[in-house]
Amino acid sequence: MAEFRLTTLWCIEAPLQPVWDAIHDSMTWPKWWKSVEAVRELQAGGTDGLGAVHRYTWKGALPYRVIIDVRVTRVTPLVALEGEASGALEGVGRWHFAADGNRTMVRYDWQVRTASAWMSAVAFAPLARLVFRWNHDSIMREGGRALAHLLEARLVDCRAERDARRSTKHSTKRSTKPR
Repeated sequence: MAEFRLTTLWCIEAPLQPVWDAIHDSMTWPKWWKSVEAVRELQAGGTDGLGAVHRYTWKGALPYRVIIDVRVTRVTPLVALEGEASGALEGVGRWHFAADGNRTMVRYDWQVRTASAWMSAVAFAPLARLVFRWNHDSIMREGGRALAHLLEARLVDCRAERDARRSTKHSTKRSTKPR
C-alpha cells in the first residue's frame, strides 16, 4: 500500500454558512462538482449526518474511476466534517472551515493509502505518485472553482499544500544558517 497526505486550501468570497451547507450536503456534489460522478447513500446517519455512509464515484483527469465508501465520524457545524474512507482508498478525510471577514477558508486534509492491488502496485513508482497527486490536486481545483460558481462567489485562492512540517523544518534550518 502506498500512503498519501494531501492538503487543499480554498478561500472563497462567500459567507461561511452557504459554503458549509454545500460541502455538508455531499448528495448534491454531482450537480455542481463534475469530478464527482455519483454519490449514493448506503446508510442514513443522524439528523446532522453523523454515522451516515455514502459511496462516492470520482473521476479525475486520468482514465480511471475511484470508488470509496465514507462513514461520517465527526460533524461540528460550521467548523469541521470528518469521515473514514474504505474501498479503493482507505484513510481519513477532514474538512475544516473558518470565516475570515467576508471570506470562508476551507482546508481539506486527505490522509489515505491505496487499497486496490493495481493502484498499490503503480503508486510505488515515483512518477506515478506524482501523477496521482496531480490528479487529486486537479479534482480539488475543479471543486473549488465549481463551489464558487455554485455560490456565485469568487474563488480567491485554491492551492495544494505540501507537507507543512517538512517545509517548516526546512525554512527553520535555512534561517539559522550563517550568511
